[in-house]
Amino acid sequence: MLHTVIMAGGSGSRFWPQSRRALPKQFLHFGSTRTLIQETADRCLSLISPHRLWVVTGAAHSKETSRQLPELLPSQILVEPCARNTAPCIALAAIRLLSADPEAIMLVVPADHIISPPEAFQDAVNRAVKFVESQPEALVLFGVPPNFPSTGFGYIQRGESCASDGTTLYKVQAFKEKPNQLTAARYTACDEYYWNCGIFVWRADAIMKAIAEFEPEIFQGCERLKRVAGTAQWDAALAEEFPAMPSISIDYAVLEKAQSVYVLPAPFQWDDVGSWQALPRLLSHDSDGNTVAGIHCGQETSGCIIRGTEDHLIATFGVKDLIIVHTPTATLVADRRNENSIKELTAEIERRGLQAYL
Repeated sequence: MLHTVIMAGGSGSRFWPQSRRALPKQFLHFGSTRTLIQETADRCLSLISPHRLWVVTGAAHSKETSRQLPELLPSQILVEPCARNTAPCIALAAIRLLSADPEAIMLVVPADHIISPPEAFQDAVNRAVKFVESQPEALVLFGVPPNFPSTGFGYIQRGESCASDGTTLYKVQAFKEKPNQLTAARYTACDEYYWNCGIFVWRADAIMKAIAEFEPEIFQGCERLKRVAGTAQWDAALAEEFPAMPSISIDYAVLEKAQSVYVLPAPFQWDDVGSWQALPRLLSHDSDGNTVAGIHCGQETSGCIIRGTEDHLIATFGVKDLIIVHTPTATLVADRRNENSIKELTAEIERRGLQAYL
């Protein structure tokens, strides 16, 4: 049967000061009454029953995950003792699913992406599941056709096509790192490249077989964990085994090396909401190019991203191309053209002993 695994380990530092270590991006609202993790669960619960929904997250976020997704039992929230990237995360989920369902098929999704319309997503998942049912060794990725030359995403290059039950997939020919602007423009102009959106469908036993081949340290740690699954020794064993696993993404660990890797072109709109620059793509903007969420009064203000609280006025005069974010305890004013410096700024805040504001 199909199970969904939501990966919810991100820190969301690019959305400071609205995202904090205790409340990262997946717990925030972006133009919706539902948070990102709630919207992710909603999309997937149209495909599965609640008892087949799983979340992998860190200890600091398990309580908020449970609060925002009350339909989950405590056993459905898999708590990582530390961050170890997506390969150990997926392996941990796979061994848990296999203990409950030896025939488990995994839909693996990040907690903090925006996808529309949900019906197109669900249809694509169903087609990927049918393919995996017919090809048990297959590892299926979703590839999003690029609509602008992004230098912030990795790309998938497709190879030969194969059809199954009316669905066309492609063997993955190559993974491409985040390109420069010229290369990204070339990828966007060519229909054989897709954004790698980090959404996967495969059998749990197939991904564990691939992990055993390419990342034996992760596999062996999981094998030791399986011996104590469901016992009082689990927490202690997890605290010992998980931090010892290599911190590596599933792409580097397995997908770039395995043979039976396929890409299914995504028929849905997708945004990873990777930074404040995503807001103009998600929300409307005024005639001066300002994207505003909150109460704002501005003159001679253009090209700004402004986000505030419901009871606080942000007033601007004579400014352009700024990111302005107000929260009750911290306010950010940054050059929109140099948004990457926000991560450097949060590092400086920590160096100055102001961790309470992170």
